[in-house]
Amino acid sequence: MVILKIWHGNAYNERGEKQLSDYMNYFHLDKGYMLSFNFNQKKKIGVREIIVGNKMLIEAVV
Repeated sequence: MVILKIWHGNAYNERGEKQLSDYMNYFHLDKGYMLSFNFNQKKKIGVREIIVGNKMLIEAVV
């Protein structure tokens, strides 16, 4: 399961993580991927693992 988001701040990003977790619950998946597009000049790019509930999210910020 992959979800794409445009960066609109931390609160929006956390809602996206919750949304992906809900999709994963619906499809009975344990691992999902989120690609966030961040157009800020001082962005922190990279890949990180996030645990939401009992689900593993791999988030890449570009």
